[in-house]
Amino acid sequence: MKKKYNIGGREIMGEEVDFEPDGGEKWNTYILADGTKLRMKAVVASVIRLDEYLPNGDPMYMVNASNVVATDVPDQLKKRA
Repeated sequence: MKKKYNIGGREIMGEEVDFEPDGGEKWNTYILADGTKLRMKAVVASVIRLDEYLPNGDPMYMVNASNVVATDVPDQLKKRA
């Protein structure tokens, strides 16, 4: 069912689209200069296909997601209790 979404001060019609992860939600891993291993992944809550189109004709999508972050911090950086 289509409804209006306020995007950048404009009301644009759109419709929620069902989805499922393709191969699971994968982590991206980054090694920081201080030795910390940082892992991140986006967890998608909903996807809206908008009634707006890119110059190549593809529809635009709005994605509602949360970033999940996990760290493995070297002992020397941890605060002692």
